[in-house]
Amino acid sequence: MGTKFLHLRQNMCLGHSEANNEHAQWLLEIGTGSTMDDNEMIQVPQSIVCANLNGLINRIYPGIGNSRAQDDQYFLNRIILCPRNNQVHDINKAILQQFSPTTEVHMLRSVDSVSEEDGMHHAYPTEFLQQLNAGGLPPALLCLKVGSPVICWNLDLMQACMVHVILYCFTFYCSR
Repeated sequence: MGTKFLHLRQNMCLGHSEANNEHAQWLLEIGTGSTMDDNEMIQVPQSIVCANLNGLINRIYPGIGNSRAQDDQYFLNRIILCPRNNQVHDINKAILQQFSPTTEVHMLRSVDSVSEEDGMHHAYPTEFLQQLNAGGLPPALLCLKVGSPVICWNLDLMQACMVHVILYCFTFYCSR
């Protein structure tokens, strides 16, 4: 049994405007390798280049600092993908700073305790473990603002789909 190659001919996710057609053509050219220069680098159109992180955030989430509550589709229709967890953390921190700038940031810490019943001393101090940002685990320090969304994604492998839930922070209570 041989290998069958399938080629993308039309991007069905894009509308049919001139700009979208040009973008779709560029994506097709990436697939064929015709956009690479002599150093095998892809030439990215200037219209989709952002100079810095704030420029990227403002392009993906326009007006995020102007309103306290967005509808669910505002966040579901926009996404910034990152290959590494530390980049996700940095981007989330920058977005949170722009989201409702006058609202107080609430820092929620994980509950960390080590049982020393057996008299064993642990090799890694809690402070070190709190600096780790492992995928699939919540952060040791979660920063939120009133009105900020918390988007939870779950990959359902049995159904081959992604399930999402959006929660909004309305108030914070301090328990001591």
